[in-house]
Amino acid sequence: MSVSASIEKGISSVKARLLIFALFLALLILLPALIHLQWVTGPTVNAILFIATVILGPMQAVLLGLMPSTIALSAGLLPFALAPMVPFIMISNVFLVLIFYYLYKKNYFFALGVSAFVKFAFLHQTVTWIMSRYLEDKLVKTLSIMMSWPQFFTAIIGGLVAYAFLKQIKKVK
Repeated sequence: MSVSASIEKGISSVKARLLIFALFLALLILLPALIHLQWVTGPTVNAILFIATVILGPMQAVLLGLMPSTIALSAGLLPFALAPMVPFIMISNVFLVLIFYYLYKKNYFFALGVSAFVKFAFLHQTVTWIMSRYLEDKLVKTLSIMMSWPQFFTAIIGGLVAYAFLKQIKKVK
């Protein structure tokens, strides 16, 4: 059975699910390593997380959401100064996936908006409340810009890309 046939049948095959998980993981590792632009990698990572949530389920999508920041930091792709934000980025991805999962079957776009907003709000408040107490002002200002509205918009763009993809494979009603 081909992978596309497996997707259309709800991915009942364990092999197909593992293959898709591995493909998503490879994309989450390679794309940020090759492309260092927040406006490209952000929507791509978020799109993969939304697609994985629908196709594989929330636990696998959460696991995938923990990977990009960890790998980027350990491979030297993220500046070391961003290391304190990595756990919070990981938590924000968990929020994104779980909120989206619990809402998307009722209304995809509502789920997208709420999950993107929570991710943005969590990251922005983390910088504002926590990081500002421990990091120097110059770094906090840079983090504040990176972890504010760009997070919301990259999640929205990723969700729209995911919607178009999922519509093509008919997983979104």
